[in-house]
Amino acid sequence: MSSSAPPAAADRHDEIRVVGARVNNLNDVTVVLPKRRLTVFTGVSGSGKSSLVFGTVAAESQRLINETYSAFVQGFMPSLNRPDVDVLDGLTTAIIVDQERLGTDPRSTVGTATDANAMLRILFSRLGTPHIGSAQAFSFNVASVSGGGSVTTEKAGRKVKEQRTFEVVGGMCPRCEGRGSISCFDLTALYDGSKSINEGAITIPGYSMDGWYGRIFRGCGFFDPDTPIDKFTARQLDALLYKEPTRIKIDGINVTYEGLITKIGKSFLAKDKDALQPHIRAFVDRAITFSVCPDCQGTRLSEKARSSTIGGVSIADACAMQITDLADWVGSLDEPTLAPLLESLRATLDSFVDIGLGYLSLDRPSGTLSGGEAQRTKMIRHLGSALTDITYVFDEPTVGLHPHDIDRMNRLLLQLRDKGNTVLVVEHKPEVIAIADHIVDLGPRAGTGGGNVVFEGGVDDLRASDTLTGRHLDDRATLKPQVREPNGALEIRGASSHNLKDVDVDFPLGVLCVVTGVAGSGKSSLVDGSLSGRDDVITVDQSAIKGSRRSSPATYTGLLEPIRKAFAKANGVKPALFSANSEGACPNCKGAGVIYTDLAIMAGVAVTCEVCEGKRFQPGVLDYTFGGRDISEVLHMSVDAALEFFSAGESKVAAAQKILERLADVGLGYLTIGQPLTTLSGGERQRLKLATHLGDKGGIFVLDEPTSGLHLADVEQLLGLLDGLVDGGRSVIVIEHHQAVMAHADWIVDLGPGAGHDGGRVVFEGTPADLVSARSTLTAQHLADYVKN
Repeated sequence: MSSSAPPAAADRHDEIRVVGARVNNLNDVTVVLPKRRLTVFTGVSGSGKSSLVFGTVAAESQRLINETYSAFVQGFMPSLNRPDVDVLDGLTTAIIVDQERLGTDPRSTVGTATDANAMLRILFSRLGTPHIGSAQAFSFNVASVSGGGSVTTEKAGRKVKEQRTFEVVGGMCPRCEGRGSISCFDLTALYDGSKSINEGAITIPGYSMDGWYGRIFRGCGFFDPDTPIDKFTARQLDALLYKEPTRIKIDGINVTYEGLITKIGKSFLAKDKDALQPHIRAFVDRAITFSVCPDCQGTRLSEKARSSTIGGVSIADACAMQITDLADWVGSLDEPTLAPLLESLRATLDSFVDIGLGYLSLDRPSGTLSGGEAQRTKMIRHLGSALTDITYVFDEPTVGLHPHDIDRMNRLLLQLRDKGNTVLVVEHKPEVIAIADHIVDLGPRAGTGGGNVVFEGGVDDLRASDTLTGRHLDDRATLKPQVREPNGALEIRGASSHNLKDVDVDFPLGVLCVVTGVAGSGKSSLVDGSLSGRDDVITVDQSAIKGSRRSSPATYTGLLEPIRKAFAKANGVKPALFSANSEGACPNCKGAGVIYTDLAIMAGVAVTCEVCEGKRFQPGVLDYTFGGRDISEVLHMSVDAALEFFSAGESKVAAAQKILERLADVGLGYLTIGQPLTTLSGGERQRLKLATHLGDKGGIFVLDEPTSGLHLADVEQLLGLLDGLVDGGRSVIVIEHHQAVMAHADWIVDLGPGAGHDGGRVVFEGTPADLVSARSTLTAQHLADYVKN
């Protein structure tokens, strides 16, 4: 009888140990995570989930992988800091699948962001008739170029001149340069023709005549800076607007001069419009009109690339198909010589369908994808991977998903786990928490009130625990016994953008109206395409907040302005002294509070400034006080503390009080008003944006999934905020998947019945009670199950 062999030493490494994590607000967190299991991290927004999962475990894994490369290779890679943690043991290679938007380059599409477009190009280069060239002949990122000339080479010790020609066949449309649209400039938005350059004729944001731009335009010599632009000759006007980059000398310094339109094309138009700062985006909307390229009809491809077809289908036709249809078309192709390519392409397209993105098309600009769609697009390349023992890290993968689609996402997460991978998920949805093998709950609250592990275990134990998540895990909103009566209606007729099929719908005014439907059913197309931009409509969408590490809630909301003025008035000095980005900044750290040191191939280091001790201001500025506090002490207050400070007594500032009340109303009372925006979580940024719009003048609020990133305990507060807006005389239209918001609505517009070309129709209009009674749509079935439990 043989005895069993002792376990191998390698089999003992079944855990990821984190000891003494102090990243952001984590308080010496120690936690043990099981490998090859699905672990869900819960807790209110700002409790430290992302700091533990992304900022500690995933960050250290990626840093250690980078260190395996040679110093030469590391020099081309981003440097990563070591997380502030005592011990990290048992790490495996981490793949982060987050909600960061995909590339916002105008030429970036769903097809180019995945491998689907590259495989299609190879397919057409092999099977397309007529044959026009290699795969790059079908690429809208490659221009056709040809040329020739004399080339001198050295052979056997003597120089030989030869005539050579070359030709590159690309698929780029020459008219729009692969963008699919052309731009027309309104010159009156670029300059005031009645003024001269010296009089400040140029009205483009950032083109101040007091700085280098002014010196270049005044000293370029191509036109007289004292002559009104309306009196320029044709040649002078061409130099002002269209001149290509030209080296000139100004005050003994070599600089490059470019015409206004040439420069705008390279700076503003080289990015997706939605990625621009708000004031730049407003200028682009005002000054530039975009229209579909008449040469390529928006396909981005040259006529030659569109002429080659497979069975009458061009690559432009294939990319414009809904992915479900494209998968069927590719499945119908039978070419033994290309069997591996076709198999790989079919697998990629099937992954789109499996993950719930079959309603997209490959020519969809990647910058237009929502955060949830972008995250699911990134997942595609991992679903068919043969790798095992990988740590996959997900950031709320259910964002933007209808309850019907969450079941599909759960299956995908379990599929990754069952292949032998460790899956770490930051999530608020009870449906995802329910499938976890292990749960780590952080809290008990957010910000300085969080950063502790308050629970570890299974879902049943979490439910029985007394943590905030455990108490709210089974929360269910009930249908309102009585709904509000509308006081009018906002009519939409013949909406047909994207997949909408001539939709006619009336949005009732004076009530809370919720627009629902599966992902891709046409909700955003209907609301954004028909309502955004109208007078009296305030839209709060999911686009990312722009801000550097110098930006803070105080600067983003405009709160710092009344605070600076109050300090200046109380002390009889200039407001600029109380800005860490202006005259009051510490000269050593330039107002950053820390000194950043770049160590080339090694991770950069941030050290607290020794001069100001992290306070960011000159010592003299801190001698000025207001209400007994200096400016640094005020900026280190939480929103709740600052609200109390600026609401009473000698330190009362009405303008600051009003902004702080809005921040508290959206549940951000714990935030420090001076902390960098880069330290805020996704949920915090979404609510910060909402707070800035609460004071806007407008009768109709349009909100795009305001529950994104919200903990179960915070949803009730959000519903109270929405009620407050409606009771205050506003109309609120919400695109939302959360059943609690649906149940709380006065009116529901449900789109569907499916996604893509299977959607785009209104399948229900009425009260939530009528929707539950009818059970006629996917939304109705899930809402009925929700309110029944």
